[in-house]
Amino acid sequence: MSIFGKIMGAIFGTKADAATPEAAPAGGASGAAPGGGATAAPAVDVAPILDKAVAAKGEKLDWRRSIVDLMKALDIDSSLSARKELAKELGYTGDTSDSASMNIWLHKQVMAKLAANGGKVPDDLKH
Repeated sequence: MSIFGKIMGAIFGTKADAATPEAAPAGGASGAAPGGGATAAPAVDVAPILDKAVAAKGEKLDWRRSIVDLMKALDIDSSLSARKELAKELGYTGDTSDSASMNIWLHKQVMAKLAANGGKVPDDLKH
């Protein structure tokens, strides 16, 4: 599974596995929901999920500004190599040796992609 797929799965639940609509009917009523497809699902409020994940960690993590902290909160590898892989997945064209710039870009892209996939992202994080 891709690193972004892991982020999606951790926030939206495993049935969101890399945004494949066919995986959705796990654990619901018999059969697919009326209207079918991923767009019928209600928006997932990202902030409380991440706030809860941070609280469970018992350490100070600033997921609202740090891609590293966001990944740590979700128990996803936040190493430089993992972040470089995520940057590659999301189409980063900058210098991956400049980790500060890459991290800022990654955070913006992850927030935008979560919103694009049905996540309710706080207004102050929509760049």
